[in-house]
Amino acid sequence: MARSARLKLALLAGGVVLGHLVALEWLGRQADAISALQAMAPTMFTRLLMPVQPPPVASVAPTPSPPKPRTRAALPAQPPASAAQEPVKPEPPVRAEDPRPAPADSMAEPAADPVAEPIAEPAIAQADTAAAPLAEPPAAAASAPAAASLDHWPVDSRLSYDVSGHWRGPLYGNARVQWQREGSRYQVRLDIDLGLVSQVLTSQGEVTPLGLLPQVYEEQRPGKRRIARIGEQVVTLESGRTLPRPEGVQDTASQFVELSQRFASGQEKLEVGRSVSVWLARPGGVDHWTYDIVERELLRIPRMGEVETFRLVPRPIDKPRGNYTAEMWFAPSLQYLPVRIRVNMGTEAWLDLMVEKIEQR
Repeated sequence: MARSARLKLALLAGGVVLGHLVALEWLGRQADAISALQAMAPTMFTRLLMPVQPPPVASVAPTPSPPKPRTRAALPAQPPASAAQEPVKPEPPVRAEDPRPAPADSMAEPAADPVAEPIAEPAIAQADTAAAPLAEPPAAAASAPAAASLDHWPVDSRLSYDVSGHWRGPLYGNARVQWQREGSRYQVRLDIDLGLVSQVLTSQGEVTPLGLLPQVYEEQRPGKRRIARIGEQVVTLESGRTLPRPEGVQDTASQFVELSQRFASGQEKLEVGRSVSVWLARPGGVDHWTYDIVERELLRIPRMGEVETFRLVPRPIDKPRGNYTAEMWFAPSLQYLPVRIRVNMGTEAWLDLMVEKIEQR
């Protein structure tokens, strides 16, 4: 009897422990399913982007305005009127000095050097409009470019890639980089699908005239989700540890769009021999990366033909937490977008993403 009771008690205790383990596993899965991202409406893509030779960047000197007609300079013909109010003394020498010296002085520069007319024109314009209340428009005009500069960012775009690689054998699959913007909010999402293995990297934050301002970065694999939160002052890692937020910090996903915009806007020059640096935040830490622009290379893309690109190679960093590095090829004729990405995982494993098509809204 006593032995049977002890057996039942042991079975009951084992069932309770097993139930707790199952409940903890379920709660863990539910916690992984909770995302810090905000849903964005799906984009309807309507056209394919094809290579277009970008216009050369050159500084154009302002063209001088043509000289104004002399009839405009006749406005200062006030001295004769004031001279007419002088005491009646119609002596010819006085009349000759009154009307002629004043017009001759006012027209000497245009007659001698027509190019000087644009320099004199702003002074005349200021004199003509000094009485008008023009204090407000300059301030409004100064703020207008800042607001309009957000329109210089690319429209919603999706880059589809063919993926090849090697890890314990050949790898094949596909990937997509998708950029969306709703007002000043943005999302960059990188999907990699290799059949049994898949990963999604997502960045969300604000678009500013000076660059992207990531706020949440997430890495997701089946059954696993890692998050980094990027605040105004600190970066909160997956472990809960905080680090000072570097100025201009990006993440693994946002860097592709951020660098494209820097090259397209001229903030960074895409030239062989130069380099570009960026801070990258991940759930495990924050690192400073420097990419060297090592060569110009023609890539053969099936739907697009030969496309000129610039290859960026990362320098080794201090105290790396892994063996992942990424080389990137940016194409000026395709809005400076990354048409090829090679992810190196040590010396024996790698993934090569080659663009197959680019869709835009």
